[in-house]
Amino acid sequence: MSSKVGSSTASRAISRIAVSGFKSIHTRQAIEIRPLTILAGANGSGKSSMMQTLLLLKQTLEAPYDPGPLLIYGPNVKFSQVKQMFFHSAGTSKSQMIEIELHFDGTELRLSYSGKRRRGYGPPELVAQTEGTVHGEITLNEHSGSEDAIKQFKDNTYWNPIISAKGMNQAEVIRNRCFLEARLSPPGDLPVMKEIIHFFPGRPLISHLKEIIHVPGLRGNPERAYPVTAIGETFPGTFEDYAATVIAHWGELSDSNLDRLGEALAHLGLTWKVHARAVDDTQVELRVGRLTRPKQGGASDLVNIADVGFGVSQTLPVVVALLAAGPGQMVFIEQPEIHLHPRAQVAMATLLAKAAQRGVRVVVETHSSLLLLGVQSLVAEGTLTAFDVALHWFLRDPESGITTVRSAELDEAGRFGDWPEDFGEVALEAESRYLSAAEARIVGR
Repeated sequence: MSSKVGSSTASRAISRIAVSGFKSIHTRQAIEIRPLTILAGANGSGKSSMMQTLLLLKQTLEAPYDPGPLLIYGPNVKFSQVKQMFFHSAGTSKSQMIEIELHFDGTELRLSYSGKRRRGYGPPELVAQTEGTVHGEITLNEHSGSEDAIKQFKDNTYWNPIISAKGMNQAEVIRNRCFLEARLSPPGDLPVMKEIIHFFPGRPLISHLKEIIHVPGLRGNPERAYPVTAIGETFPGTFEDYAATVIAHWGELSDSNLDRLGEALAHLGLTWKVHARAVDDTQVELRVGRLTRPKQGGASDLVNIADVGFGVSQTLPVVVALLAAGPGQMVFIEQPEIHLHPRAQVAMATLLAKAAQRGVRVVVETHSSLLLLGVQSLVAEGTLTAFDVALHWFLRDPESGITTVRSAELDEAGRFGDWPEDFGEVALEAESRYLSAAEARIVGR
């Protein structure tokens, strides 16, 4: 069992994502990624779609075999047909290509995937294209020939002197999972004797994509015992399968994260202690304190996690993921507020902020106006700066089904200005409706 959980020292991170042609995202929509990024909007508005493009890359890179340009049915994202990924709406032209634009460590990479039928029959296959700005823009197509590729390098002011000095006049474009790379070489019949230059603009991103921690909205039911998993700096698939083993690992090492976990859960009003016990070589039991605060003798007052409310089992993977992540690592959490009391939804903002302050890139998809108010309060109180937070609201046109994204900038008081009214004002409308009805009933007596 590795002792490196949460020890990632990566400082680079994805700073911007743009997507087009994917599901409900027809035209190019972009979001900025900051230490704490909040994605909000109605159900089906496209929040998950934006992040699913990254998860498709993640699960493709993590597959134990080469699944092709994209693994479309995996642990993070599931499609049964290629055509399900492309935008389609009545009265609007169907998308023929998915484009993903990633800004990472000062560079820009554009990936394109189109679906084409094999020889006119059978299901579509995905064709990949990689366009990078590493030392100038180079576009690689999976089916482009050597002449086209080598011409681009000769026309490039950075690469031309290098390949000319080495006599490179051959290029082979090959697919490396979801990316493309070019191998440049001089002429000759003995490849082993050739000097080869690799152009792989996706290389800096691979480790970062594989390090993404994904906490999905469906986090399973509480179990009497959880399977033991291998753990390290990366967590392939979705994170809820790893939480119990991570907690057990912290206990074995007397890691301070175990104390922080108890403090975080107490802050949410759920429990004050979590203890992991090995059942056998394959299973771990999680026991939690019955009370929300420590008291004398409370350390032995523990019950199986299956015997307490769903709030603990649904929130535990969220808190463990936030503590396990290292600087620069992205944690994508879908609906952290699930099964939480309104007071705990507000308190969750503090846990997200603490992870962001440690350098973790926290991306949250939420329907909770209370969680957002908690974040606003932290900015107004000075715990977070306005620049630490990015707010993105997803809207879907009821006629065309097309998603658009509106982004808001917080000011130093935590205010975000003009914001779609169907979020926080829903509670106000519901309260006003009730008060009007109650008043009418009382007056009419």
